[in-house]
Amino acid sequence: MSEGCTHDCSSCSQNCASRDPKSLIEKPNEHSKIKRVIGIVSGKGGVGKSLVTSMLAVLMQRKGYRCAVLDADITGPSIPKVFGIKGRAVGSEEGIFPALSEKGTQLMSINLLLENEGDPVVWRGPVIAGAVKQFWTDVIWDDVDYMFVDMPPGTGDVPLTVFQSLPVDGIVVVTSPQELVGMIVGKAVKMAELLNIPVLGIVENMAYFECPSCKERHSIFGQSNLEEIAAGYGFDTVARIPIDPALAAACDAGKIEEFEGDWLEPMAEKVITAAPLE
Repeated sequence: MSEGCTHDCSSCSQNCASRDPKSLIEKPNEHSKIKRVIGIVSGKGGVGKSLVTSMLAVLMQRKGYRCAVLDADITGPSIPKVFGIKGRAVGSEEGIFPALSEKGTQLMSINLLLENEGDPVVWRGPVIAGAVKQFWTDVIWDDVDYMFVDMPPGTGDVPLTVFQSLPVDGIVVVTSPQELVGMIVGKAVKMAELLNIPVLGIVENMAYFECPSCKERHSIFGQSNLEEIAAGYGFDTVARIPIDPALAAACDAGKIEEFEGDWLEPMAEKVITAAPLE
């Protein structure tokens, strides 16, 4: 404890032994009910984090759970397009209502609040972090079993805000086959460890391409070392998503809820067992 401590952890940046690790957790909207929160993270951009977020939400929805996606990637939002959601969110004096996908997944993204979805969000870090907090505190989430948070890449303001402000039950790390990514995965994992958030597993996107004629798998981006990386960090759950033109087309058309494939089944089961509903 530092000299002159006010015992108000919410206004202090010191990581002293007396700090309550839950002291920075924000309360959700009084009308919200959210049971579990899972963060989807990556150390770099362009690896398919939003794809994994969307697919996990869809897969869990198919299993009978009520799911939601909080799009924390304020400057690069893509969740509404992937789910085919257009228009703007509405609200009342009590809060903002999330958009509903065709299959019932609740969604909130900055694109649902902009006058024109093509407008850039030119904000500084603290403002962006504040917007993410408001998605938690001001949006009325209706009886959510599992909320998946699509975070921006890296270990900056927004991931830190999510980890400290939301009661995150675990994270899923998204990566790609390139060797360089192993080091970048390490940064995301170590950040989670510093903040005492469990890592549920790793998803490797663009892992391979399967020839539609001969069914042979080709490692377009090089041979994967996913198992080696996972073993190095003690993870027992990995999943791979192939390069699939049909999956890309579904995202472009806003039809992610119609995707076919069981690639993320191991990760969905890990979420259920590691963060069971009470």
